[in-house]
Amino acid sequence: MSLVIDSNLEYLQAALNISAVKMQEDYANMSVDEIIEAEAAQGNQQAIKLAQELLSNVNLVMELFDLADNNNKYMILRELTAYQLQKFLPEMEEKDLLQGLYFFTDDKLMKMLEELPPEQLVNTVFEMFSQEEIVQLMPDEQLNKFLTSTDIDKNKILKHMQSIPEEYVAQVLEQIMGEPVKSMNSIDLSKQFGQLNPLEFQDGLKAFQPTQKQQLVLSLAKEHNEWFQLFDAHAYTKIINREKQIIGFWDIETGKF
Repeated sequence: MSLVIDSNLEYLQAALNISAVKMQEDYANMSVDEIIEAEAAQGNQQAIKLAQELLSNVNLVMELFDLADNNNKYMILRELTAYQLQKFLPEMEEKDLLQGLYFFTDDKLMKMLEELPPEQLVNTVFEMFSQEEIVQLMPDEQLNKFLTSTDIDKNKILKHMQSIPEEYVAQVLEQIMGEPVKSMNSIDLSKQFGQLNPLEFQDGLKAFQPTQKQQLVLSLAKEHNEWFQLFDAHAYTKIINREKQIIGFWDIETGKF
């Protein structure tokens, strides 16, 4: 399949000193290369010189093929193989790479974000949402996943649990143990929580109301920002997709959201 892009024929006409009538009558359906070749065959010295320059003059190539035009850039890139793209993309200017994101659909951008390393994904999300907003927007199953993660030390959870109003902790304990608690002191309540067996401990964490879960998760994650990586990548992209118009929120000048 041949590649078709919009070339700068006015520039070519001036460079080769060709009349508008000749361009229209003889070269209307020809490409830049074909016009230069035809003129060179007729002895046009400008065409001969231009053909030689095309091999080494990058600015000339950009002007003739109007490579400042985004559609032309896209048409060229889409014809490259995966191997060629892998070699070519690192050579592109960062602004051009960022501009290329405008050719992605929202679904493709979400997929791309999900494939980022967890730390990069979280840092990107931090540019769009505050930590409080992230936790508030996370679905309940993600809060449960966070709180029951083996990456978080049990003692850390018990320490931060003391910031939750005592009546909510007591309510969960009574639900799990099936009997009234003996003390409403926050320290005593967290100690009782810590004495639950592993399964009861996890069930107790899941039994908190969403507001209390959010409070506990936020308190923990603020102390250890890396724990925001415990949320699934698809949970983040669902939030972004639901809450933000990603292209409209993205600043091409800075490359940030």
